[in-house]
Amino acid sequence: MENVIIIVILIVVLFFALRSSLKHFAGKGGCCGGGSVPKQKKVIQNVHYRKLIQMEGLHCENCKNSVEKAINSIEGAAAKVNLKEQTAEVVLEKDVADEVLRAAVEKAGFQVTRIRSIA
Repeated sequence: MENVIIIVILIVVLFFALRSSLKHFAGKGGCCGGGSVPKQKKVIQNVHYRKLIQMEGLHCENCKNSVEKAINSIEGAAAKVNLKEQTAEVVLEKDVADEVLRAAVEKAGFQVTRIRSIA
């Protein structure tokens, strides 16, 4: 009888762990600290440059918010992250070095695979 109870408890724990993991990888879970309120969108009035940052490791809205917050903290830069494509479109008032953008994204915990200028 004790074995049956232990097995049932293990099955329940496994069920909840699996369900949480599936939500996480579907981008619906609260990973990376989860549940943070997104910061107001930053607006750039005089857009002179645009860059597209491709990255890896974004799983959820909180990941998206983390990247946007990191890039928006750079003076003269504002980002809009596409979670599905794992990209950030960055508009700039002045030319910001790719290394500065890369450092901000990597400090937020994500790997940059490519940065390129766009029209």
